[in-house]
Amino acid sequence: MAPKPLLAPCPPDLADDQPPTVEFGDLVDAVVVDVDWAGQRAPGFSARRVALRRCRLTGAELAEATIADVTFDECRIDLAGLRRATLERVVFRDCLMGECDLYGATVKDVLFERCELREATISAATLERVELRGCDLTGLRGGEALRGARMPWAEIVENVALFAHVTGVEIVD
Repeated sequence: MAPKPLLAPCPPDLADDQPPTVEFGDLVDAVVVDVDWAGQRAPGFSARRVALRRCRLTGAELAEATIADVTFDECRIDLAGLRRATLERVVFRDCLMGECDLYGATVKDVLFERCELREATISAATLERVELRGCDLTGLRGGEALRGARMPWAEIVENVALFAHVTGVEIVD
């Protein structure tokens, strides 16, 4: 039986004259472009049907956030805290997510495409229908949480050291 495909995010339902969003806060049916929200603190943050492009969320603290039907394109989400967040129908495309903290997050129908996830933390996260394509997983923490994730074979081979570490296989010469 073939695996179920990822569910794509629903696009924002924008009014004809709706300007791009620039203020930080809970977001519904919004397009956000070229904003700098680095270091923002918003535990329990909520975003639904949102498109973010070239936004900077470096170091943002968004613990226990609910993020659904959201697309992040070319965003900086490095050092961001998304501990115990719920992400559903989300696309991260060409994002810098180094040291992003997804500890204990629930991640469902999420695509990470060409993202830099160096030293990111996914320990205790629950993944369902998650795909990683063209991502840098160097130093990923909690790789055991990748159980059930989908990746192209060539990228699994590229990350063999990560998978060996997770399974306890000792690599010898």
